[in-house]
This record gives sequence, structure tokens and C-alpha cells, in this order.
Amino acid sequence: MTAIPAWPPRSTPRLFVETPLAPGPITIDGPQAHYLVGVMRTKVGDPLKLFDDTTGEWLAIARDVGRRSMTLDVTQHLHPREPVPDLWLCAAPIKKGRIDWMAEKACELGVARFVPVVTRRTIVDKTNTDRLHAHMIEAAEQCGRTALPAVAEPVKLAAMLRDWPATRALFFADETGGAPALAAMRDRPGPAAILIGPEGGFDDEERGLIRALPAATGITLGPRILRADTAAAAAVALWMAAAGDW
Repeated sequence: MTAIPAWPPRSTPRLFVETPLAPGPITIDGPQAHYLVGVMRTKVGDPLKLFDDTTGEWLAIARDVGRRSMTLDVTQHLHPREPVPDLWLCAAPIKKGRIDWMAEKACELGVARFVPVVTRRTIVDKTNTDRLHAHMIEAAEQCGRTALPAVAEPVKLAAMLRDWPATRALFFADETGGAPALAAMRDRPGPAAILIGPEGGFDDEERGLIRALPAATGITLGPRILRADTAAAAAVALWMAAAGDW
């Protein structure tokens, strides 16, 4: 008996759209249309997968393909928006390229919110949150995710700590030492955040402010020195394991 090919095929292009999706026509233009037409060679009748970070993933069929825009028929709801663990990643901005990688991994690993935190040793003057969001979208499109992390505007460390919600645990990677990360995270289940400092680490006054926060726990990520972006990915992976998400 001949096997019936999966529909839609696994190779079907995936695309994030800002508009909440529902059955019916939708128009794609700009860079997205250029990608579909010029790069993916999408033709009339071809399937696409769309997701909107609200309703989940949908199947759409190309109905009208032009040089600069295309019309799709949204036909079938494939998956609801995935549940997202209640974890924030709060990280000091680092140089371009490395923070882009950090944002991508935050999306791939399932972080709910990404917060750039300005510390005294932060060497990056400005953080382009639109660019970080774009990198997260690309990661979600490639990895089959239906949810995107929220990206907050940069906040100074002292201001973030002053307004910190008492019910959210804050695990901060402390280069001077702390509790083993996995054990500490298992001991404090529930809403949480991970705080990663800049390349030079937190200064003594900042470390004192963090430790004075009742919700804060200093953690160690092992015997090796990690770059800030590596530390962020490692800490998120450990929290997900402790939370049973892996």
C-alpha cells in the first residue's frame, strides 16, 4: 500500500505575521513577500505555515502571487499557541552579534520575557530591541515555535530591583560563588527570572543590592568561566530542566 505523503509537507515555509490569524484571505507584502517569491519560489497553490504569537499556527495556500505582494487563503488551524514557562531572562547588553545570539537562544529555549539590564560595567550604549525581536522571529520560524518572548525596553539594574515582584524568584549568576544552579532552582519552583551580568561582571555595590533582595539567590554555573551569552543559555537550560520543561 502506497504511503500518503504528510500534509502540509515538513519542508513547508513558516512565516510570522503581526495580524491575528483566522480563516480567510491575508495579504503578505514587503520583505516577507520578497522572501517567499524571490527566495522560496512560492507559486499559486503552494502551502505555507503562518503563526501570529496569539492564536497559534495555521495552514495557508498561495492564491495570488505578484512580484511585490501575495494573497494567501488561511484554511486550517494546525496548532494552538504553545504554553510558555514563566521565566524571564534579564541580561546586561553585550556587543552586537553576541546579544543577537543570546536573543535567538532565549526564544529557542522557551523564555517568556527578555529584559536588557543596564549595569555599571555594561559597555553597550544602546540596545536595538527591534533587532532583537527580529532575531527571535527568525529563530521561531526555523524551530517551529508558535510563541515569542516579549522584549522589554532596557532598564537600569537599581530600578529593576526596586520594582521587583516579590513572588518571582531571581537567580543571578554570581562569579564570586553561589549555590549550585540546578539545586537552587529546584528548591524555588514557580515564576522566576535569571540575571546575567556584563562581560566584567557586577561590581561589589551591585552585588550587594542584588543580594539584599529577598527574592534573589546567587548561583554558580560550574567550575569554568563562561561568556555572558553562554552563561545565559546554560542557566536557562538548567531552569527548564528543574521546571520539568525538558
